[in-house]
Amino acid sequence: MSYNVDEKGYYGDFGGAFIPEMLYPNVEELRQNYLKISNEPDFKAEFDFLLKDYVGRPTPLFLAKRLSAKYGGKIYLKREDLCHTGAHKINNTIGQILLAQRLGKTRIIAETGAGQHGVATATVCALKGLECIIYMGAVDIERQQPNVKRMQMLGAKVVAAESGSKTLKDATNEAIRDWINNPADTYYIIGSVVGPHPYPDMVAKFQSVISKEIKIQLLEKEGRETPDKVIACVGGGSNAAGAFYHFLDDKSVQLIAAEAAGLGVESGKTAATTKKGKPGVLHAAKTLLMQTEDGQIVEPYSISAGLDYPGIGPMHANLYESGRADFIYITDQEALDGCFECSRLEGIIPALETAHALAVLDKIDIKPDDVIVINLSGRGDKDLDTLAKYI
Repeated sequence: MSYNVDEKGYYGDFGGAFIPEMLYPNVEELRQNYLKISNEPDFKAEFDFLLKDYVGRPTPLFLAKRLSAKYGGKIYLKREDLCHTGAHKINNTIGQILLAQRLGKTRIIAETGAGQHGVATATVCALKGLECIIYMGAVDIERQQPNVKRMQMLGAKVVAAESGSKTLKDATNEAIRDWINNPADTYYIIGSVVGPHPYPDMVAKFQSVISKEIKIQLLEKEGRETPDKVIACVGGGSNAAGAFYHFLDDKSVQLIAAEAAGLGVESGKTAATTKKGKPGVLHAAKTLLMQTEDGQIVEPYSISAGLDYPGIGPMHANLYESGRADFIYITDQEALDGCFECSRLEGIIPALETAHALAVLDKIDIKPDDVIVINLSGRGDKDLDTLAKYI
């Protein structure tokens, strides 16, 4: 079986576009055009140019010798933290801003949790001179102040979502509401592999540059294109989608997704969607999501603002259901331990999201000759206020 999207927008049983009638023209316009536009030579040329000279790609694949010495095998870190803006999110916003321009849109909206996607969206809007409105949960605004300031510095308007848990889910609701009210001139840049088709596929394709580079870099360093294991954290799942993309159909590569267990999978304060979720529709796609018996969303929790999402991208829901990827649940404390360990062994301060992937090393069997790639999705500057409490 293929683990990519089918022609109807589904990954196995998950995906699709469950949208209100008022959004149909927007989503249909995108569905009809995203592949055609993104395959045009001038689009590809500008996309590749900006990834190289603006984002700073290719990002290094770094052999982490001290982590390798501790855990065994050869552990490589794919340094997405070195992208312009400090995370992988900009790979996708570059692609989508070029798409929005070619569709004639002049107003850009986005949702953000940790603020990394918000910063990446504000960045490309500044680059292209487009109006930018970012929706962010009021709780996330409090705990991710550096990124809020960066967005404002870049000229974006940051709007607080005051409903529900005041986090990512609620920011997404506000952004969708805005899009329904402003269909003609507005383009919605979704930051993860979530939402209605074609967004999950489109975001995964723009992020797939990560695994494309991993193959080239491993061939140079190890004489082979494929690692034994690829590890990435999953909230919605865009960095994992990018890191897994070119290995999806190669069963010799073990794909490992780190989900946020929060205070523990059974604690009631968690974001372990695959463990606690059931099939349902969230943000216009069928996926696994945490919900009550009568279908109300259960509020997610994680120390990491980028992982406290009650659902998961449909690609990952299918990877979980099919058994193609292994899902490991990492508590707040384990993520903090992983964060400090990477900082003190390798001199790299990872984002709290990324720290969940690093914490997987302590939970898996590693053979001496294993080649392991961890997607270091973002840097930890934005989390210093949280991390300072544990120093």
